[in-house]
Amino acid sequence: MTDDDTPDHDFSEGQGFDDPYEGFDLDPPELAVDPEQVDPVDSRVVADTLDRRQSVAEDVDADELLDVGLSYMGIQRFEQAVDTFERAAQFTDDDAVEQEAWVNKGAAHAELEEWEAAIDAHREALYVDSDGEHAASAETNLAYALWEAGRTEQALEHAERAVEMDSRLPQAWYNRGFFLLERGLAEEAVNALENAQRLGFRSPELLEELARAYEETGQEERAEELVEEAEEVRQEREAEMVE
Repeated sequence: MTDDDTPDHDFSEGQGFDDPYEGFDLDPPELAVDPEQVDPVDSRVVADTLDRRQSVAEDVDADELLDVGLSYMGIQRFEQAVDTFERAAQFTDDDAVEQEAWVNKGAAHAELEEWEAAIDAHREALYVDSDGEHAASAETNLAYALWEAGRTEQALEHAERAVEMDSRLPQAWYNRGFFLLERGLAEEAVNALENAQRLGFRSPELLEELARAYEETGQEERAEELVEEAEEVRQEREAEMVE
């Protein structure tokens, strides 16, 4: 295209410059950052500070952010979910909402197999309120993340704590049963896994672990039945995904 072919464009006139013109610069605004507490070469500091200056907690709907984060989880966009849950935690004054946000953030990190980040998020949730509405879920998820990170002793400790906090939480019983079985305590594992089953938890993984526990306690016939049931459940779920 030649200069003569260049199309004409209509541009807004704008407000013009002041008279006299004072000019401008590209320096960032002054930020209230304490250099003794913040690494001055940390590239996140400026962005985080500007973000807080432009966002007022009262103007942010943390509950809506939680819903957005859960939507991201539903479509497996876990990185975006992590960021959304962290914002929800930052911009709420409600301890229950903040705790839920940290728990969900930990779950998103777990999906990414970022176990240390997941551990930190669940510990943060418990720091908000160790007896809160979502504390048992935080303990349960923390136990799982600790196990994946190789901290098996701590994992069982938090699984036990989760069951004590909420005896109606099936995932807590499943974790407890799994950890006990890994330590060779098959009979105790059977009781815990059966509790998870009675509370409505039904997954191929649960059935397979329960089958393994039955086999180690000499109940081979029941173990074989559960292995078959686990395969049926797995096939049902695969069919549902296809649909």
